[in-house]
Amino acid sequence: MNRYSKILIANRGEIAVRVIRTAKALGYRTVAIFSEADAEALHVQLADQAVCVGPAPVGESYLQINNILEAAEKSGADAVHPGYGFLSENTVFAQRCAEKNITFIGPSAEAIELMGNKRLAKIRMLEANVPCIPGYEGSDQSDATLIREIQKIGLPVMVKAAAGGGGRGMRLVTDENDIENAIQSARSEALNAFGSNELILEKAVMQPRHVEIQVFGDEHGNHLHLGERDCSIQRRHQKVVEESPSPAVTPAIREAMGQAAVEAAKAIHYTGAGTVEFLLDQEGHFYFLEMNTRLQVEHPVTEEVTGVDLVEWQLRVAQGEALPLTQNDICFTGHAIEVRLYAEDPYNQFLPQTGSVLQWHIPTQPGLRVDHCVQAGQQISPFYDPMIAKVIVHGPDRETARRKLIVALEDMVLHGVQTNKDFLVDIVAHPNFADGEATTAFIGEYYPAEKLEAPAPGSKMLALAALAFYYRDIHTFHSNQPADAAGWINAATDPINLLLQHGEAPYPVTIRVHGPHCFTVLADEQTHEVVMNHADQNALTFVLDGVVEAARYLIHDNQSLYLDYNGRSVNLTDQTLAPEKPRDDALDGIIRAPMDGRILSVNCSANSTVEKGQILFILEAMKMEHQIKSSVDGSLSELSVNEGDQVAIRQILAEIAVTETTEAEEA
Repeated sequence: MNRYSKILIANRGEIAVRVIRTAKALGYRTVAIFSEADAEALHVQLADQAVCVGPAPVGESYLQINNILEAAEKSGADAVHPGYGFLSENTVFAQRCAEKNITFIGPSAEAIELMGNKRLAKIRMLEANVPCIPGYEGSDQSDATLIREIQKIGLPVMVKAAAGGGGRGMRLVTDENDIENAIQSARSEALNAFGSNELILEKAVMQPRHVEIQVFGDEHGNHLHLGERDCSIQRRHQKVVEESPSPAVTPAIREAMGQAAVEAAKAIHYTGAGTVEFLLDQEGHFYFLEMNTRLQVEHPVTEEVTGVDLVEWQLRVAQGEALPLTQNDICFTGHAIEVRLYAEDPYNQFLPQTGSVLQWHIPTQPGLRVDHCVQAGQQISPFYDPMIAKVIVHGPDRETARRKLIVALEDMVLHGVQTNKDFLVDIVAHPNFADGEATTAFIGEYYPAEKLEAPAPGSKMLALAALAFYYRDIHTFHSNQPADAAGWINAATDPINLLLQHGEAPYPVTIRVHGPHCFTVLADEQTHEVVMNHADQNALTFVLDGVVEAARYLIHDNQSLYLDYNGRSVNLTDQTLAPEKPRDDALDGIIRAPMDGRILSVNCSANSTVEKGQILFILEAMKMEHQIKSSVDGSLSELSVNEGDQVAIRQILAEIAVTETTEAEEA
């Protein structure tokens, strides 16, 4: 038996916290690694020891194999759990651990190398008679060959990075005119993300289900599966909602797909946790997509329906133990759904968000599990993936789980950073999802990014926001005034006018004070009667139009209000005394960084002529590439950044001398 006693978790965030939890429960000591940006992170606090492995950028810290192995040596760790992402599927890392006599808690380096390359993996799966999508996985990677093969396969076609995943280096081609650009952009993104520009081609299966099978193997030749997960709801090929079991999988499909996944694992003598991903078409046919040789982000839904701690199994198998159960022992109970809480703005092209977490509240609810690494005061930085938490619910059936998930999300509070929480509520409440009909086309069909608009705050939300600002100004709930005087001012008969702003939209609100904590509020042409019962630093209880209710709020920098009420979140600013609005930078030709990040490429030069919509910069932030385009026609009068520069949100990147247009031209 390969005994070890101290585990270094070569990762960060919620997965590091999750591994630490199980490792400690099994009696192992734990070691966290951290970048300079993560020195105060929760996973660092929970581990027995922690070692800094470099500066904030992942390429200088979490991807530095030498630094991580040195951390293991310093701390005396004799095992490494890679989590997911980062080095979890890095062959060299697995090999280096073996050379150092450090147990790598995962499959063999050979299995990682084989399945980490989509081209080689597909060839092996074809040899094992696992159903595969028609396509091209040849070694000739010339543009001419790829173009010829695309024409042979027939559109639509998926161009995919052979070495990657997570939607990076992947392009859907539906128009012949886009073929060359798709190949070039997929190559570029693949090389930047994975260090390899090798591509494969696959016939695009339109509107399929994305269904994956959790498999496990041990050193004794035992292999089994733990059912399927439906991961069809995706954005930019990255999963947003996952559930188990899949509403589209029948017992017959489950048996066939599960057996195919087990055969795939056997074909490469797989050990540890792995996931075999399939596309399931409308007729019930399934096709091998890829195999992830690691734990998946969505593994909690499998744990919830099987009662198996997959990390515990990983630790036991890595120590040489046999699988604790056989295939016949695996039972499935109820239904589990997971959503990924991202720091992003769904109403602005899903742009990742950075900032400080000011308030974080997880509701108490039976069947709710939240895997996270969030703390009040924590900085959400541009250096890492924007996923900040996973919200998982388990219920006796799918509909119960769905309802419970909606309530859990509505009651969850994160103030300080824009998230996709309300968007997730909308998805889970959507009739198509409720009916179990969602495919990979779901978000594109029902929530196209270009048409998504932030819902306007309702009149009740505006009324509560205005009262929160009102109490900010008079401080009555935190003063020493008698209770019967609180909320009362001498000029009670005079209306109090405020101007609130949500996004770019102004909202005038009028408050009339009738007595201690009694108000009439006019907002958005609606009148509401409010009696404020209690307010502390973060919560309000009140009677609104005769209904007793509560809300959570936080005022930041005395001007910005974060308010959660009636299942929705809103950020409003008080513009009552604000100076005149400054000029519109976009129309004046000032190009600013939309978020913190690194300038990956500069596609313009000083004094050059640019056109509206022209791509000027590629910004890398939170593991994604973002195009920054010119907002006007004109001449580039000033270029302020170079390739490789780290920039802050709203930093000026360039200034354009706007080309004047005549009235005739505008007409």
